[in-house]
Amino acid sequence: MNVRSQVSMVFHLDKCIGCHTCSIACKNIWTDRKGAEYMWWNNVETKPGTGFPTAWEDQEKYRGGWECVDGKLRLKSTSKSKTVVNIFHHPNMPTMDDYYEPWTYDYQHLFNAPEGPDQPVAVPISAVTGELINVKAGPNWDDDLGGSPVYAEHDSNLAGLTEQQKEQLFAVERLVFFYFPRICNHCLNPSCVASCPSGALYKRGEDGIVLLDQNRCRAWRSCISACPYKKTFFNWSTGKSEKCILCYPRLETGQAPACFHSCVGRIRYLGVVLYDASRIEEVATRSPEELVEAQRSLILDPNDPEVIAAARANGIHDSVIESAQKSPVYQFVKVWKIALPPHIEFRTLPMLFYVPPMAPVMSSREDGAVKNVSDDLFHDIDDARVPMKFLANLFGAGHEGMVRYALRKQKAVRWYRRAVTVGDVEDVVSERMLREADCSKEEAEAIYRLTSLCTFEDRFVIPPMHREEAIEMMADPREHQQSAGFGFLTGPTRGL
Repeated sequence: MNVRSQVSMVFHLDKCIGCHTCSIACKNIWTDRKGAEYMWWNNVETKPGTGFPTAWEDQEKYRGGWECVDGKLRLKSTSKSKTVVNIFHHPNMPTMDDYYEPWTYDYQHLFNAPEGPDQPVAVPISAVTGELINVKAGPNWDDDLGGSPVYAEHDSNLAGLTEQQKEQLFAVERLVFFYFPRICNHCLNPSCVASCPSGALYKRGEDGIVLLDQNRCRAWRSCISACPYKKTFFNWSTGKSEKCILCYPRLETGQAPACFHSCVGRIRYLGVVLYDASRIEEVATRSPEELVEAQRSLILDPNDPEVIAAARANGIHDSVIESAQKSPVYQFVKVWKIALPPHIEFRTLPMLFYVPPMAPVMSSREDGAVKNVSDDLFHDIDDARVPMKFLANLFGAGHEGMVRYALRKQKAVRWYRRAVTVGDVEDVVSERMLREADCSKEEAEAIYRLTSLCTFEDRFVIPPMHREEAIEMMADPREHQQSAGFGFLTGPTRGL
C-alpha cells in the first residue's frame, strides 16, 4: 500500500447560482496578461450546453484522455511513435474558433471622436491582431441558454437520450438548465503529464497538485490535446503552456484558492484525502460501470490504524493525516457517496467531485389540474426535467445507479429537515425516505449542516504543506526560504 496525500475538491451544484464570481476572481489574479486573454482557468458553463472550449466533452473530436486497449492504458491523442510525427502539429487540438478570439475595445474613440449627431461607441478590437473584429463568441456565450438549438442541442451528454426526452428537455414550458463550474481536476492519472515530451508537467508529491514548469516547457502543446477537460492552455505571447495551479501559493499560507474563497453560493469544499497510489493503473483500467466505485476504493480511511502507519512510513506528516480525518471531501465522496467525478470514462481519475443538482419535477395535467404527486416518494427523480441519462453521462460514465443514489439521499435529507423545521411532512414519511435512501438521521443531520450551515473552516480544511520537507530533498531549506512556493523569479520567454 503506497499511501499518498491529495488535495481534493467538491462542488455542490445544487447551490451554484451562476454568478461567475469565481471566474472573475481567478481571471484578475492569474490570467490578465498578454497572451492569456482567452484563458479561463475557472469557468462556469450552462448545462445542457457545449461549454468552453466548444464541445470539449466530445473525445471523438478532440481525442483527449486515456483508452483501455487489451487491458492496457494508452493515450488517445499521442504515442511514442506519434510524438515525433505530430510534434509541431496536433490534428485534434482546439483552434481559436473553438475558444474565441479575445478582444478589447477602442476606448480612445469615445474621447477623440469628432463632434457629430451620434453618440460615439467603443468598437471591439482583437487582442491578438489589433484589428476591428465582429464578435461572434465568448467564454460564456451560451450562458443560461438551456434550450438553445445552437448550443444545448449539441451537448455530448445527450447521447443515449430518446427523441422524446430531447424534445421534452428543449420544450419552452419545461425548459431547465443548471450551472457547471470547472477548474483543473488535478487528476490522479493526468494524461497531460503523461503526454508532455519535455517533462514540463508534473504532479507534486506532497499534495498532488498538477503544475507546469515553464522553464522546461518547449511549446509542444501535447498537454492541450491530451487533457480531455481542456484545462491546459497555450500562451501565444510567451510560447509556453499554462494551467490552473490551484492557487498553491495561497494554500501554502493556509488560504483557500481565489475561486473557492470568492464563491458566493458557498458551493466549494476543499480538503485532503489519502489514497493508494499503487492501485492507480489497476483502477483506471476497470470497465466503465465499475470506474466510479473503483475510484472511491482508492481513497483510504484516514482513521484506519494501518493507513495511518503506512502514511507515516511514506513521510506524510501527522498534521496532514489529521487534516484528512476532518476533510469534507472524504465525507462527501467516501462516506455519504453523494459526490461524483465528472466524466470518469476519460480514465484520468479526476480529484474534483460534483454533488449532482436536483431538478424540477415534470408535472402532468389531469382533469384540468396540475398533478405532481405519486405513491413513489422518489418519483420526481426519474420524472425530473433533466433526464437521469443526461446526468449519468456527465457523472456516472453513462450508468444511472450512482447518480440516482446521490439524488435520492439529497431528497431524503430535504424531506427530513422539512419534517423537523416546518412540520408539514409526517415523521413516518421522512423516516421511510431516509431508509429507502440508505441514510440515517445522524447522517442526514451531518449532510444538512455541512451543506447549509457550514463555516469557512468547515468548507476548507487546508493541510499544512510542509514545503520545508520537500525542499530538504534538494538542498538546505535555509538557502531557499525566499523561493519556496513562489517558483522562478523571472517571467518565461521564448527560446532556450
